[in-house]
Amino acid sequence: MTDGRVGLLMCDHVDVEARDVAGDYPEMFSDLLADQAVDLVGYDVVAGELPADPSECDGWITTGSRASVYDGEPWIADLSGFVRRVHEAEVPFVGICFGHQLIAQALGGEVARAPGGWGVGARVAVVSSAEPWMQPPARRFRVLYSHQDQVVALPPGGRVLAAAPHAPVAMMAVGDHLLGIQGHPEFPAGYLRVLLERRRGATIPGDVVDDALGTLELPLHRQVVAEWIARFFSPAAGGLGAARG
Repeated sequence: MTDGRVGLLMCDHVDVEARDVAGDYPEMFSDLLADQAVDLVGYDVVAGELPADPSECDGWITTGSRASVYDGEPWIADLSGFVRRVHEAEVPFVGICFGHQLIAQALGGEVARAPGGWGVGARVAVVSSAEPWMQPPARRFRVLYSHQDQVVALPPGGRVLAAAPHAPVAMMAVGDHLLGIQGHPEFPAGYLRVLLERRRGATIPGDVVDDALGTLELPLHRQVVAEWIARFFSPAAGGLGAARG
């Protein structure tokens, strides 16, 4: 196999009016992983399209979502069941934001509203456990955030890999095959700017939006995290291209 086949589990879609910035989630993740050996295959999970088996792809990535993992939507229950099957099969799985929280919720942890309110903007997380696949190494990394829920209790076997002031579980792992990242490494700053302005005063208070907008010129570590993701799928080989046969 030349490239790793990664299933992109789409748990939402970018609003049509905002797609001129960076496209929908497939385009964002394709851009994020453009320098990695990744062949993305999309599954519209929010529309009911779920993989039949965890072995359909060499690894899995979930997008964020405006939904909460504890909402009673059938597609969330179905995806939670798929996460448990992936866990049992020990297939590599990376959850981004909503997906990060879903790993915890599906496997016996707990997710709730963050007591400090919305976590938005470019924020730094400090690595507390340096894993072999974290190459290039970094003790701190900055990505964009946009969430009001957070993991408040790890699932059995979970461990914190990085923490941020607004998100004590900014990155976590369960075993060696499930990775959760609270931030949005796939977001370019221009898209978060549009998202913040669209939510100003409706779901996010104006002062919180203003504070977040003031961080968007800070340098991001998107490509560092992209390489970590690719290496997570095949840490021994140093990249996804050699993963799973």
